Amino acid sequence: MSKNTVFTILAIIGGLVVFGWLLKFTFALLGPIALLGVGAVVYLAVTRNKRLGGPK
Repeated sequence: MSKNTVFTILAIIGGLVVFGWLLKFTFALLGPIALLGVGAVVYLAVTRNKRLGGPK
């Protein structure tokens, strides 16, 4: 194997490892992000006429 082939294989393995960490991190934060989203929707529904750009 040439040097470039080994480098390419190591780069692919490293990319898969980083992608796995990102997926793990994303799914770990999915619950809190969903809660923040629901809270924002409820807030906007309660204050629909008072928010910026709404009727005065």
